[in-house]
Amino acid sequence: MALDYVTNEEVVQAARKKLFQGAYDYLVGGAETETTFRRNRLAFDTVAFRPRVLVDVSDVDPATTLLGHKLRIPVLLAPIGSLQTFDPEGGLGSTKAAHQFGIVHVVSSATEPGLEEIAAASPSPKIYQLYIRGDEAWVEDRLKRAVDAGYKALCITVDTAVDSIRERPLLTRWAQPTRRRDPREREYSKKVTWDTVQGYKQRTGLPLLIKGIATAEDAAIAVQRGVDVVWVSNHGGRQLDHGLGSMDTLPEIVQAVGGKAEIVLDGGVYRGSDVLKAIALGANAVAIGRLQGYGLAAAGAEGVVRVLEILEGEIRSAMGLMGITRVSQLNPSYVTKAPMVTMPHEHSAWVNLPGGRIQ
Repeated sequence: MALDYVTNEEVVQAARKKLFQGAYDYLVGGAETETTFRRNRLAFDTVAFRPRVLVDVSDVDPATTLLGHKLRIPVLLAPIGSLQTFDPEGGLGSTKAAHQFGIVHVVSSATEPGLEEIAAASPSPKIYQLYIRGDEAWVEDRLKRAVDAGYKALCITVDTAVDSIRERPLLTRWAQPTRRRDPREREYSKKVTWDTVQGYKQRTGLPLLIKGIATAEDAAIAVQRGVDVVWVSNHGGRQLDHGLGSMDTLPEIVQAVGGKAEIVLDGGVYRGSDVLKAIALGANAVAIGRLQGYGLAAAGAEGVVRVLEILEGEIRSAMGLMGITRVSQLNPSYVTKAPMVTMPHEHSAWVNLPGGRIQ
């Protein structure tokens, strides 16, 4: 049972036992040499806390808001394509978990079932994430359907103009469903510009999140274009290899945004301490992708809920030990740079899980 898991390490172990090799490689791997992927983890590991003591921490509350929506902890469920690969319910499992726990699910346009069915699965607010895989009429249809289904915001992923090379699943000759489509669909994503996505916001009237910002230069443009949430991401190290870790780019992006938009970060988030490090350096919330997938594979919606409960426990413990009671109290004075102690790999956030390609 999902409730028996006492750490997320156990969730990962359970997920691995249930997933066939192709699905596991798709979930855990990155692009090419996986350098960006590993730098995501390294960027967290080279940030250390500067705790304060003799503070009354009898009432710790990790809740916050994003776009006015309450989050029980500063965590979103990131948009993941092909969730049905991990559990038969697919996106329904994640959205039910988000509702049960009390956070927001960012629903991928590349997962099953359809956006309407996922929207109807719970009354909680959801954000619709769109990959551009068709012409203007195709996009218009998706935008209208998202608005009609009651999604509260629109997220455009902008770091997937072309397909990356993800070698782990290539070695097993397996491709997730989203990469089995007509390759001509990719031609549409290659032509997306700032004008394109700004037009989507105008047409829907929804708050706009741009996911895939990795530089101060693009963050500044996003603010100029009226973007509501700048989403710091390198797609979990699954797109352009040899990039910086998301946490490495966060400070310059926070400075460029200058408080004119909210900020979300993903990439390498596995621990409650990771969440607090990102908040201290200027993010409003983080998003979990692989960790969400592990929970779904381990035990469906209940597995994702358990992942979130464990994260919440870690967040509350770290907050109390740092001498803070609200995440709004976090600022850069609570963290500092420090040397790494463990070489980063896909499981280096946990003590007993090995790195390398697990068969």
